[in-house]
Amino acid sequence: MALSAEAIATLKTVSTATLTTVLLKKGLRNVWIRGAVPLKPGQPRIVGPAFTLRFVPAREDLATPASWASPISTRAAIEAMPEGCVAVVDAMGVTDAGIFGDILCARMQKRGVAALVTDGVVRDLAGVLDTNLPVWCRGVAAPPSVAGLTFVAWQQPIGCGGVAVFPDDIIVVDQDGAVLIPADLLDVVLAEAPEQERMEAWIMTRIDEGVSLPGLYPMNAETKALYEASKK
Repeated sequence: MALSAEAIATLKTVSTATLTTVLLKKGLRNVWIRGAVPLKPGQPRIVGPAFTLRFVPAREDLATPASWASPISTRAAIEAMPEGCVAVVDAMGVTDAGIFGDILCARMQKRGVAALVTDGVVRDLAGVLDTNLPVWCRGVAAPPSVAGLTFVAWQQPIGCGGVAVFPDDIIVVDQDGAVLIPADLLDVVLAEAPEQERMEAWIMTRIDEGVSLPGLYPMNAETKALYEASKK
């Protein structure tokens, strides 16, 4: 399913916290990618289809600087990334080898990649920040990826931060982290998430008026009637 400009615009109005609530109501508890936090404060909310990349543990005959020129390499994967995608990288939570540095992030930014999300870390921090590529990760480390990881594939199902990510699932990132929307549930989320945001905004106005929480959050029948009347 293609992610339309309208769908992106709608999801940009919905927080990742709200999305986790909406998905929880659909039975999905494991959609928040652990360890993927904003590399710098103030990064905007970003929405895009997942473009997946996968690392496995380093093996000495494969994880070498020479592998960077291989047809199966992070370099080749970046050249396959479409504009507007969110690169989601399974680094197995490794924190002592940076998966990407400033040069690779600069190329991703040049290709129009919307963001990088990983349960690992990046390197060349100052340079990565200078590229203006929005990054969600565990932090930074000076050693290169081959010091601890072997790159093996892209656009395959991965596990990132304990979450199963399939190519073209929808990723939303903001200051609370990264949340996955299964592609098959996109229409349901688009229908329900904006209403959840409106309802919670109305509840906040009631809180400002001094209304107590019991019967307000969650709403009882009387409060629901007041809320419905407020929309007319």
